[in-house]
Amino acid sequence: MRISWDKYDLLLKDNIAIEVKTSGYIQTWEQKKLSKITFGIAPTYGWDSKSNEYDSYQKRQSDIYVFCVHKHTEQKTINPLLIEQWDFYVIPTKLLDEKFGKQKTVSLSALVKAGAELCKYDSLRKRITELCETDKSNE
Repeated sequence: MRISWDKYDLLLKDNIAIEVKTSGYIQTWEQKKLSKITFGIAPTYGWDSKSNEYDSYQKRQSDIYVFCVHKHTEQKTINPLLIEQWDFYVIPTKLLDEKFGKQKTVSLSALVKAGAELCKYDSLRKRITELCETDKSNE
């Protein structure tokens, strides 16, 4: 179960903290054109639900980010429950920090240029683990 306002969205059994961000081309309101894909990546003061305290400095709280893009662009056939209408990009937080510093938002194209990897849904867990193991072995 996810704890609201916790430092990250998911914590795997092997202690990999994951932040999940979503965006899409089609919104629920009337649009004249498709939305630009952007994500919030601002460093934050992490909140610890156990101690009910905030960290004393801002940082990106997770080990890795998963950016989910609802890529479907046809209003008549849109269905966010269909996994094939989504793309998933993964990038270690360390790389986000190196490329974007304290930047608060980022476009999909900038993420890809910085090294975010397109990953199939059924391969996400494996790739997340691989990227985090590689990152820890390089420390």
